Amino acid sequence: MINPLWLKTFTTLVEQKHFTRTATVLHMTQPGVSQHIRKLEEYYQVALINRSEKSFELTPAGEKVLQFAQELIGTEEQLKESLQEDNPHEGVCRLSSPGALAMRLYPELCTLQQQYPKLLMQFEVAPNHRIISALLSNAIDIGLITHQIDEPELTTRPIDQEQLLLVVPTHYHKASYHDLCQLGIIMHPDASHHVSSVLRANYPQFQHLSEISVKGSINQINLILEPVATGSGFTVLPESIVKAFHRQKDIHILKTTFDVYETIYLTYKRHRSLSSRYKVILRQLFPFSPAT
Repeated sequence: MINPLWLKTFTTLVEQKHFTRTATVLHMTQPGVSQHIRKLEEYYQVALINRSEKSFELTPAGEKVLQFAQELIGTEEQLKESLQEDNPHEGVCRLSSPGALAMRLYPELCTLQQQYPKLLMQFEVAPNHRIISALLSNAIDIGLITHQIDEPELTTRPIDQEQLLLVVPTHYHKASYHDLCQLGIIMHPDASHHVSSVLRANYPQFQHLSEISVKGSINQINLILEPVATGSGFTVLPESIVKAFHRQKDIHILKTTFDVYETIYLTYKRHRSLSSRYKVILRQLFPFSPAT
């Protein structure tokens, strides 16, 4: 039977992407980490990683072993958790959301952890599709996503919504569809969905995003409005991101005829009951939602 310590070392190495950091996390020596990986490869009689001078990458066999190890470790963690008292103010809290939503939620999680120091927040910023994969592999317990999904293993329900705002440079107090086409879009990871939703609701001329020129793109959520502030283009973002931008005098929220909202969905494993600490977390994050 495979030694679970070898699997734990292997998954930690993949997470840390570095032998020395892995040794530090696991309170081992670096040769000890290498020995565990070598024993794992000898046991399965295949190479699990391709080593280079300063890094490594998983082989196809390594990816299969990683999936098996994560499922095995997840099952063990579930057993350990089920055998302990369900304390609402204590335990590991594994959750994830996309970047725009994370900027709104993570400060609230930090406040909650300050109030209850035995709550350990393990929060991952990830796109919607990766959150779904993490839930299915038991890498996280709850996901907060911005698209409805149809996945039979998951329960998904709306928990909140946030207005999407059309943001232009400060001197654009009004803008026709022609003006926006001339100005151009600043793209970001959710721009296709956000921009299309707002323009479709407010500009009958709009047919497809390809009609509008792209003037730039950025995947760091806190930097998206920088090119807008310098006059390089427009974009659409959730209200909390716009309100948090540090150069408010350099941007303008364009008034639209119809408000458009992005729904936030809570999703988790259908046949896995959530511990009471997640109810505390959800009440902190969404105090006015009837779903909490």
